Amino acid sequence: MKVLLENYPYRFTENGLLDNGKPDYRIQKYSIETKRYRDIYLLDNSMQLCTAMEDVNYVRWLDPDGVPCYRRNNVVSPYS
Repeated sequence: MKVLLENYPYRFTENGLLDNGKPDYRIQKYSIETKRYRDIYLLDNSMQLCTAMEDVNYVRWLDPDGVPCYRRNNVVSPYS
């Protein structure tokens, strides 16, 4: 396993190659209870990896723990 970027509590890793010869990219999240990282999302390709590494809100959106993401300061109704 090779750590590409660590942005607490997330880190991005490359875990060898898949059966089709493409790199196996994963997002992992640190667990305070176990004091270890665990896989939370298996990425499809390098473009998705780059997006996740650049946009922390995208990672939060993929997080199965339901972390708030893409929040606005003001919500305006289109009907008012």
